[in-house]
Amino acid sequence: MPSTVVASQLDRQLKFLDRSLIVVTGKGGVGKTTIAAALALAAARGGRRTIVVEVAGQRRVPALLGHPSAGPPGAEDPVAPGLWASTADPERALAEWAGQLVRPRALVELALRSRAFAAFTAAAPGARELVTITKAWELGSDRRWTTGARRYDTVILDAPASGHGLALLGAPRTYAEIARVGPVAAQARRVVAALEDPLRSAVVAVATLEETPVNETLELQQLLQGQFGRPPAVVVANCVIRDRFSGTDLASLDGDLPPPVARALRSRRERARLHAGQLRRLRRGAAPVMTLPHLGRTLGPSEIAELSHLLDA
Repeated sequence: MPSTVVASQLDRQLKFLDRSLIVVTGKGGVGKTTIAAALALAAARGGRRTIVVEVAGQRRVPALLGHPSAGPPGAEDPVAPGLWASTADPERALAEWAGQLVRPRALVELALRSRAFAAFTAAAPGARELVTITKAWELGSDRRWTTGARRYDTVILDAPASGHGLALLGAPRTYAEIARVGPVAAQARRVVAALEDPLRSAVVAVATLEETPVNETLELQQLLQGQFGRPPAVVVANCVIRDRFSGTDLASLDGDLPPPVARALRSRRERARLHAGQLRRLRRGAAPVMTLPHLGRTLGPSEIAELSHLLDA
């Protein structure tokens, strides 16, 4: 049986929250961070020590879960029972990584003071992506870079939007091929092995049911299939509007409703019809699709908990 078929079957047979590394990506503005927080809450509720990691200095998950006063980037803050939140800071992560490779430690401290790490991550193509994905991998590894740091059963990475997210996923393989030998290449190969193993990692794609996000998600599935031999473990269709009334229902109610209410119901029905069409397109892709409803209210801890239970089901 072809390996791509086996991988696809594994993704369907295994609960994807049991992987050690879950990468959440999708077009910007589709609710990736919301889904990452909900997935993390579901994993923690299932008894897995979980951390959700944001990138690019973002720090939104703690506030979503009711902890707006989170620590600085790189800190691993408890935000719910069995759940922590952090931000991948490439400069700090590179310093931790270098601390495993460079002796004496004073040389690393000197590089930090001279801003050498910041210059490297800014100048070297793909360096920030490599360090970010490697840091996410490290959080779930048996041997953490910092002595005494806790190991997590599940790491959920709130990755950048699709194109940048693919670059992040591809960075370890690129560096492994460029470096070939040495500690950087060896570390990159370990990350590549984890990303290519369907038992250890998964990609979750998030989309809303508009034409452009659906197009981008279908393209993402094809690119992941080519890069890793399997599509996303799941596609989450976010903020789905369902039609509660048929055309006949609306026609019968039309004369009894105030005009603004009637217009709002007709508008909702039209949006629901458009969503249904885009959902059919999304389901033609290789990955299974889960749907989450449009809650129609500001998201906070109770809403994230509600979405996490829907995802867990």
